Amino acid sequence: QALNDFSSKWDKLYPRLAQSWFEDKDELFTFYKYPDSIQKSIYTTNWIERANKEIRKRLKTMNSLPNEKAAEKILYLKIIDYNSKWSERRLKGFLATRDKLIQLFEERY
Repeated sequence: QALNDFSSKWDKLYPRLAQSWFEDKDELFTFYKYPDSIQKSIYTTNWIERANKEIRKRLKTMNSLPNEKAAEKILYLKIIDYNSKWSERRLKGFLATRDKLIQLFEERY
């Protein structure tokens, strides 16, 4: 219903946008297939935006990097650090919905 409301309001100004949302609505709303307790963790990109901001901040403070390889090395080390932190992280709501997730992804388990 919200998509229909959006379309009726904005279709005249942005017809291709509204049309593309209707065409791709199955992909856009995939997170609704998951339990309510984890939907916010799935659709938000805050943690990605924060990681990008930290990487830019890290590279910006280094006024002069000798070459592109030096920047790549810093980026690589930061990503390795994120991987180790995030692999141990427990996201809110996931433990409570473990059985439901196993059902959704039965082929993988």
